[in-house]
Amino acid sequence: MKPRGIVAALAMFFASASFAEVPPPPGTPAPDFSLPDANGKLHRLADWRGKWLVLYFYPKDDTSGCTAEAMAFRDRQKQLTDLKAEVVGVSLDDGASHQAFAERYKLPYTLLTDRDGVVARRYGALSDYRVIRFAKRYSFLIDPDGRVAKSYLKVDADRHADEVIADLKALR
Repeated sequence: MKPRGIVAALAMFFASASFAEVPPPPGTPAPDFSLPDANGKLHRLADWRGKWLVLYFYPKDDTSGCTAEAMAFRDRQKQLTDLKAEVVGVSLDDGASHQAFAERYKLPYTLLTDRDGVVARRYGALSDYRVIRFAKRYSFLIDPDGRVAKSYLKVDADRHADEVIADLKALR
């Protein structure tokens, strides 16, 4: 393919992309959801009412950045629990992938499956290029009343858990 053809193909590819909604800003109600975990059990946002919730979206199980982020939350589980916060990961991967990922890295928190990307879209965390879809690495700190307390739209997978813990301490 000639360079001009490659440029035209890329332009058509990105022009056909369906982009996500705008992430909910701090102070607004967190978008509700009902998603299955690796075992098929449905979870709703209301399940975490009365607790702080770290809702983190990630692109793909078993990739380097996603694994680093997942393990960082795992390794800081006691600190998060002491701050009365729970962690929930969301990606477009299926339940079997989540189950293998959680077992391989001994993740002590829930991973939810958003196969259609509906919830990721509500949180502005969906990248949808029609042939390729994945969740962006976005996180939301949701307060005990179900409102977005903080959004993280530029996440460094290695330092994110520490950033969330610092913000939880400041917000409490």
